[in-house]
Parts: sequence; structure tokens; C-alpha cells
Amino acid sequence: MPNIEIVTLDRVDLKVELWSWPFATARRAEIEHYFAEFQRKRSRVWNGRALMMNRYAIADGVLRGTCFETDYASLCAWRDWRFPDTNVYNVFAAAALQSADGAYLVGEMASDTAAAGLIYFPCGTPEPVDIGADGAVDLAGSLRRELREETGLDAGELSEVNGWTFVRDHGFAALLKRVVAQQSAEELRDRITRFLAGEAWPELVDIRIVRSAADFRPLMPSFVTGFIEHAWAK
Repeated sequence: MPNIEIVTLDRVDLKVELWSWPFATARRAEIEHYFAEFQRKRSRVWNGRALMMNRYAIADGVLRGTCFETDYASLCAWRDWRFPDTNVYNVFAAAALQSADGAYLVGEMASDTAAAGLIYFPCGTPEPVDIGADGAVDLAGSLRRELREETGLDAGELSEVNGWTFVRDHGFAALLKRVVAQQSAEELRDRITRFLAGEAWPELVDIRIVRSAADFRPLMPSFVTGFIEHAWAK
């Protein structure tokens, strides 16, 4: 996994600051043209607002950084054009869902989502709604919302492990928190698939169980496989 950074954290402190992203301004016309074609293929994707990170530092078990608000079209273009601006990051919180018998569960994204076909933990880019009154980004709140929307699971019935694992792979900056269920992997998978079957437009089309590296698949991003291997090595 080239250019990957994995760090165990006690705490994350991200604050939002006003900042104009030069990439989004300079390449506006290209971005709008690209995103119009992107939406033509994936009609459920819309150009909302998102938070990205433009600075961070890690010291004494704490990641501190700043985020800025941008449009989702700019984020997608930057991502799909392979990070032409290397000074920003697609930061997001992910729920590393683990069953009572130790397996991890990941979901395959539906074909009409922005990350179609990829297989990873429930997660999502934070939005302006995740900004607190003090300007801090509520990553735990973002994680719980995405977990509920994608799997139907309420974080209140899961055990959240203290701290975070930071996995940065090129422009992706994942902040993973392990959440442990009381059910076995098979029971948990059955529960989530029943939830998905009842959704008109589920974000996930399948749930995979990961017990060993033999269960890794090419469409699992490095932040998933890197986190799991890091957790197994402890």
C-alpha cells in the first residue's frame, strides 16, 4: 500500500475555517462539465456541500487540523482526477463494524452512488450539519448518522471503542472507530440485509464478512484493508 500512513489516536480535533479552494475556483468550468456527466450516469448523486481538510498535524495521540466547506462536485472531480491538489484531503469518519465473534463487516456500494462498487465500512464525508457551535467537526455524530442510514444499526446498541485509527492513503484521510455488536457475524449480516431489503433506495447492495486476509477483495480501499491488518497486528 504505497504512500499510506496509519496512526492510533486518542482524540481528533478538527475545526472549520473560511477558506477559498484555489482548485475549485480555477477549474470551475471543467468541474461543472465533469459533474454533469457524472450525474447523468448516477442520477442519485447531487451537488451538496461537503467538508474537506486542508491542514493537520499529529502529536501526543491527538490529530488537530482545519477543514473548509466546498461543493461535492469539486470534491468528486478532484478525487476522480487523482488528487491534482495534494494539499487537501477527503476526510471522513468510518464505523469499523465488528461482530461479537471478531469478524469485520463491510458493505458494497450501490451502482447509483458516488462510490459505486467499492466495498468498505459505513462512512460519509462530513457536511455543514456536522459543524458545532464552536466550529468543531462532530465526527462521531457523522459516523453514527452514516451507520444508521447505510445499515439501519443504532450506535446506541453498539459498543464504541475509545479513540480513533487514522489511515491516510494519498488524498483520502479516514478516521475509523471500532464499533462492536452483540451478534455474531452471520446474525449481524442477516439483520442488515433485511434492513436493506426494506429500503426503496439502499446505499448498499451487499454485506461482506471479513475474517482473514483471504476475504479481502480488490474493490476494498486501502483504508479498509490497512485498518484491519493494523488491528490484527496489535
